[in-house]
Amino acid sequence: MLKFNYYSPTEISFGKNTEELCGKLVKKYGGSRAAVIYGGGSAVRSGLIDRVKASLEAENIEYKLLGGVVANPLLSTAQKMAEEAVLFNADFILAVGGGSVIDTAKAVAHAVAAPGTQIWDFWTKKVPITKSTPIGVVLTISAAGSEMSDSSVLTNDFKTPPTKRGITTEFQRPKFAIMNPELTMTLPVYQIGAGAADIFMHTSERYFTNILGNHLTDEIAEGLFRTIVKYGPIGVADQNNYEAMSEIMWCGSISHGGLTGIGAKGDTARDGDWSCHQLGMALSALYNSTHGATLSAVWAAWAHYVMDENIERFANFARKVYGVQLEDNKAAAEEGIKFTNEFFASLGMPLSLTQLLGHEPSDDEILKIATECSYDNTRTIGCFKVLNFDDMVAIYKACR
Repeated sequence: MLKFNYYSPTEISFGKNTEELCGKLVKKYGGSRAAVIYGGGSAVRSGLIDRVKASLEAENIEYKLLGGVVANPLLSTAQKMAEEAVLFNADFILAVGGGSVIDTAKAVAHAVAAPGTQIWDFWTKKVPITKSTPIGVVLTISAAGSEMSDSSVLTNDFKTPPTKRGITTEFQRPKFAIMNPELTMTLPVYQIGAGAADIFMHTSERYFTNILGNHLTDEIAEGLFRTIVKYGPIGVADQNNYEAMSEIMWCGSISHGGLTGIGAKGDTARDGDWSCHQLGMALSALYNSTHGATLSAVWAAWAHYVMDENIERFANFARKVYGVQLEDNKAAAEEGIKFTNEFFASLGMPLSLTQLLGHEPSDDEILKIATECSYDNTRTIGCFKVLNFDDMVAIYKACR
């Protein structure tokens, strides 16, 4: 296990009706003027926004409602919301939604703390983030883990074609996260499945790394794998199952809070590999594909491409997560990949680019996707096996 610092300051309020506490929590963390950021009409139709408003009003907190966040959060939306939040003199940003809403809120929080700075300059690291506005979350989708994480993503829709980037900073960890599993029960089944796939992948990216010997960390990761593999399909089949939806929700937070990768921070990765996320983000940028679905579409091809770097790691994954009994490491690893694809399929997720996109991408399309993923052939990705442009093309072709 390598030397590490672990910082997870987000206060969690978990369970039924916890959204009624948001006013008290905003006040606890110094908020008096809250910019409330949310997505489409579902948060309004369900009555959640009204409950949030009542909770804020009960604590005499002024608020500005800013709705309209879409999946694969857009720079243009974040920029517009930031301008309105600055005019409102917001001193707190409250996200009511899932990962796209939370990531947009994080962008707004940075902009409010540094008026006049272009948001994309933070995402390209042209301007360092040295402070931010406090953020709170009322979570409605179990997936991204952004309610506890130090990361966020944005799609720059001002560019043609659009490009998607992520940033990591401790300044964007939310102060609190309100997590009521009942709020996820009205989601479309596809979103529940995509969320479960994303949760699985946040731990997969940390588990398949070139830094080994993290025995307790591995046990935590393997337990999370087993839990999401069990309860993800149950939630897809019956979204009113409180036990399943609560397990999925807590898996989402733990999976991306850093705990499942502690001690594995190498020179070439923050706390894991992240190749599949980079491969998937390129697809989201170019096709506006659902994030979790992009990950399930590429995972098996990536796994087959890299597993010989440490076949024992893949075999151990198969044995610990799926109970595979095969002694031969290669055969066990193949079983683990097969069972993971079966898990993704049970969630209703695609297992190939053709299933994801609705057509088989041409060689020219593959090159364009790899160009986006490699930032115009200027970077490599991953650390379990470092992947260059040609590797990316080969993986995209293998999952075609």
